[in-house]
Order: sequence, then C-alpha cells, then structure tokens
Amino acid sequence: MRKPVIAGNWKLFKTIGESVALVQELTPLVAKNKDIEIIVAPVFTALSRVCDAIEGSNIKLAAQDCYWEEEGAFTGEVAPKLLKDAGCSHVIIGHSERRQYFGETDLTVNKKAKAAIAAGLNVIVCVGESLAERESEQTFSVIETQIQGSLSGLAAEAFTHVVIAYEPVWAIGTGKTASDAQAQEVHGFIRRLIARLYSQSVADAVRILYGGSVKPDNVKGLMAQPDIDGALVGGASLKAESFAAIANF
Repeated sequence: MRKPVIAGNWKLFKTIGESVALVQELTPLVAKNKDIEIIVAPVFTALSRVCDAIEGSNIKLAAQDCYWEEEGAFTGEVAPKLLKDAGCSHVIIGHSERRQYFGETDLTVNKKAKAAIAAGLNVIVCVGESLAERESEQTFSVIETQIQGSLSGLAAEAFTHVVIAYEPVWAIGTGKTASDAQAQEVHGFIRRLIARLYSQSVADAVRILYGGSVKPDNVKGLMAQPDIDGALVGGASLKAESFAAIANF
C-alpha cells in the first residue's frame, strides 16, 4: 500500500509570521489524520520558523527548490544540506514555474535530485506538459523525456526517496483541472514507464501525485484513481481550512 501524500506548495506567498500562523491553524485540523503524509512548502525565509511551529505534529516540511552544490561561490543559491539544517525532510524540484521562468531543464533537475537525495532529503520531482504539447498529442513523449532526463542515473534504491508529481502546466493556476480520467491516464503511463526503466516493484512503490488546481471539491475523484497517490496543491494550500479539507479527503 502506498501512503498518500498531500503537499502544499505556497510559492511566493506568506511572510514568516503569516506562515507560522497558517501552520498553527492547520495543525489541529489535520492532527487526527495519520493515514496521509502531509507536507507544507513555505518560502526559504520561513522554513526554520515553520519547522519550530510544526514540531511534534504530523506535518512535514519541504523547500520549493535547491541547488546541486554543497557550498561555494553561488550567490543566491541554497544547498540541500542547508535545507536539512533548517528542518526540511523534502524538497520540490523541477516545478513547471521553475522550468518556465528560471530556465530549469531536465539536466538541472537531475543534478538537484541527486544532490538532495545524497544530503538525506526526499525529492518531489515535477513533470508535465504545456497546453500546446497536449493539443498536439505530445503529452506522453514529453513526460517520458522529462522522466528519463530528470531521474537519469538514479539507482532503484534511491526511489525510496523519490515522489513524482504530474502537473499539467495548462492546469496550474488557471482553474482548469485535468479530468479524473485524463489524470489517471498520465499517472498510469508514468507508472508503466518506471516499471520499464527500473522494475515493477519500484513502479508499484513509487508515489505519483497530481498537481493542477486541486481543490476540496475535486480531490476525492482524483484520489479514487488507482495510480494517483496524492496531490501537490497550490492556491488551495494557502488557507488552512481548504488545505485541511484536501488532506482529510
């Protein structure tokens, strides 16, 4: 049985005080939920304070990005070991906004994933196609290229630290959501691809999340699909009530 994951990506929202207040409000709403792995991903500046605020709770902490070097002359970057030091157990890598706005490639995603795993972090590796790619029926070829490139060179044993998030770019922040069947189709493809690249046992164990305008009113249908193991939630994770409703689906 794959333990579902509900992760909230707060993107560039919330001051330190607002971040702490949000998890303080969220904690009692999800406290009884032991069947779901619940993760929040605040901005870098709030990580350590949020870590303190969730201590002893069932909420885990993720960063939204990292760099692949441990240290050096890399102004503005944050190394995986620094995220561990701030209290993170997870890091999101290759989010479509990083790919779209900041030049992230499958190669850099791969380097970050390897560095993060080596530092003892779990990685949430994001893949997904644009609207143009979906409309031109390139979805599966795009996903295959991203998976192969982003996870290249990872040993099968490393997959105990890997979560994959499928986020159709056309459904992020647009209010559009892939239908349950559309999402399941891609999730099933990803699982079969992992089986082909690694093994059936790795594919059976890896958790694949859906990200793309997940809300309390559509989470149940998505989570009923056999290959959808959770959600990477954007806007709905910025309010404790809506995020708790998703986590407690």
